[in-house]
Amino acid sequence: MGLTLRNPIIIGSSGLTASVAKILKLEENGAGAVVLKSIFEEEITHEYEKIVAEEAPKRYKDEYLDYLDYRIKNENIDNYTRLITEAKKALKIPVIASVNCSSKHEWINFALPIQDAGADALEVNMFFLPSNFDRTAEETENAYFEIVGKLKQKLKIPIALKISYYFTNLGSTIQKLSASGVDGLVLFNRYYSPDIDIENMTISSTNVFSHPDDLSLSLRWIAIMANRVECDLAASTGIHDGAAVIKQLLAGANAVQVVSTIYNKGPEKIQNMLKDIKKWMVAHNFQNPDEFRGKLSQAKSQNPALYERVQFMKYFSDRENNL
Repeated sequence: MGLTLRNPIIIGSSGLTASVAKILKLEENGAGAVVLKSIFEEEITHEYEKIVAEEAPKRYKDEYLDYLDYRIKNENIDNYTRLITEAKKALKIPVIASVNCSSKHEWINFALPIQDAGADALEVNMFFLPSNFDRTAEETENAYFEIVGKLKQKLKIPIALKISYYFTNLGSTIQKLSASGVDGLVLFNRYYSPDIDIENMTISSTNVFSHPDDLSLSLRWIAIMANRVECDLAASTGIHDGAAVIKQLLAGANAVQVVSTIYNKGPEKIQNMLKDIKKWMVAHNFQNPDEFRGKLSQAKSQNPALYERVQFMKYFSDRENNL
């Protein structure tokens, strides 16, 4: 996105990047850049609704509730811009802010103060769960382009769009989004997954952290889209070691986002990943990632059909023959 990184490992938006003290440890251990913990419009809305519910018996007038909404929103934005300002003073690596809004009209209101606070770039964490039965796929997809268009008109800093794989025609949509003016696309977002506790009959969360097996989804689409988009690509989810970083770079990623393995292993894990990458590069006579980036993308692969295959064939037939 025009940012200079000392290596391709970016620590993704999470609790790991919620304070300057935590971010400094990430930088000390070799992170190439950080994406600050997202500011969520949904969390601000929940905070407002909770206070309104508690204060309802007092029957405040609408004017006060409007003021309360304004005050809570601005306090949250002020806290976030303060984090950006302090992080920029303390760090040498790029500081990327992150915004997640649930209503189309709020993106600019959140993004402009972030730019003014000095963020090097903005990650737009955007997703609309396709569960609204009254909304067409076209209407959902158009919302992405509408919001990106407004942000590009107002912002001067680079914009990365972090998306999901819930699209009717994912490849075509990624291409169109890359041509919308964004500077980067992050493939893919990781979302809250519900589970059911059958003993207590309650709904809970599951799969909070990614697993190394989750790598395959983003790896496939990074490889398919590399050299076919008009912006940079970052891979996210399932990247737990140096080998996974190498795979994503070979597939065509410009950078990767890492979170779960840092939660599990600590910031020191970054050093281990970088050592593994350097060791592999020396063994294969590479001086820098540009020399092998995209070498195994679909566009450059000798067998591009492997990225298109969706059914198991040979694997299960071999297993069946051994039974």
